[in-house]
Amino acid sequence: MRSRVVLLTMIIVLSLSTVGWAAEPTAKSNAVAIDTMWTLLAAFLVFFMQAGFAMVESGFTRAKNAGNIIMKNLMDFSLGSLIYWICGFAFMFGAGNTFIGTNGFFLSGSFEHLGLSIPLSAYWIFQAVFAATAATIVSGAMAERTKYSGYLIYSAVITGIIYPVVGHWIWGGGWLSGMVDFAGSTVVHSVGGWAALAGALVLGPRIGKYNEDGSINAMPGHNLLMAALGVFILWFGWFGFNPGSTVAGTDLSIASIAVTTNLSAAAGATLAMITSWFKYGKADVSMTLNGALAGLVGITAGCAAVNNYGAVAIGALSGVLIVFAVEFIDHLHIDDPVGAVAVHGVCGSFGTMLVGFFATEGGLLYGGGAALLMTQIKGVVVVAIWTFVTAYILFRTIDAVIGLRVSREEELEGLDITEHGSVSYPDFVPLHWKSVKVENGTKSE
Repeated sequence: MRSRVVLLTMIIVLSLSTVGWAAEPTAKSNAVAIDTMWTLLAAFLVFFMQAGFAMVESGFTRAKNAGNIIMKNLMDFSLGSLIYWICGFAFMFGAGNTFIGTNGFFLSGSFEHLGLSIPLSAYWIFQAVFAATAATIVSGAMAERTKYSGYLIYSAVITGIIYPVVGHWIWGGGWLSGMVDFAGSTVVHSVGGWAALAGALVLGPRIGKYNEDGSINAMPGHNLLMAALGVFILWFGWFGFNPGSTVAGTDLSIASIAVTTNLSAAAGATLAMITSWFKYGKADVSMTLNGALAGLVGITAGCAAVNNYGAVAIGALSGVLIVFAVEFIDHLHIDDPVGAVAVHGVCGSFGTMLVGFFATEGGLLYGGGAALLMTQIKGVVVVAIWTFVTAYILFRTIDAVIGLRVSREEELEGLDITEHGSVSYPDFVPLHWKSVKVENGTKSE
């Protein structure tokens, strides 16, 4: 009888032990599945931001160039995905030196040094949509006068080299890895903003934008409703952009990151509206829309490092800054139809530096001293120099080899018809265009 009791006890103990052993890997596999699903969902949200950029840029520019804007945004992601798969991801996250990654081309080889808890493919798609975002920022600043072939060359180079090098410095274990830029105010947005500045400078202003006496002619976009829709889409996508940068759905900080992201955007829109109201006597629609984007760009670096009060402060300051930055850039006779340089370059850099003040760990206002602030400033300055210089050289080279700007006649007629042989709004086009056939860039009746 006793032996039977002992045997039964051993069986029960072994059974419970087996259940315990099985439970542990099940919990771990569940965590990996949740993290993977969250990362993919966030990637899909960021991908949808391409539609937001397309709507903002199209709405803020003239109807005759809407199709061209759409084509540039589409190919930023299409061509950019291929280039980022071939070499961009390797340069950014491959093992190498502190300047650039040197292995992992075509996603081959080992990326064990990244210490990922999710499949490499999930991490790659998340990073690929970020790369496309950096590239597409430039489209708006160069809108309405850029040769399409020249733009495609630029898009490939920024996705394959310029952006990945910055990403390696800060996110890939490079020499700026001590800098706090959680989701990319500098890595993504300022890179796009400073490249946009270089492109706008090389292109020059649109025909009719500035008069000989230095006065400025307003060139309103054709559809504020479309631009507003784009801003709402971008705001929505940012909930993947910032919280998704945890690449872990089991990291419950995604909730607080979503809150700081939203508060900053709301403060940016509100303060931009108030500032424009005082400055111009009216609550300006386009400035308010850009204010929301300024708040989103500004908080992206510190969304996981600041509290809600810091998020509101960063958004509010960015909302005020955007009004003056847009106006200042325009008075320099740098023609940026959508305000991309101000939103992404200026506010991206500004928001990154503000982390040095508002970070709850290491921030100047929280007793951390000036060390983090100095690190942030150094990173902002270095990235601005690298991006502007390399992009400027790139645009100058493209201009010298194949030309970067369309002809005067093509610009006046619109890039939809001259670059793509179609129009976005055929019912609004003069009647003679309906019989126009475009062959090799020239029109014939």
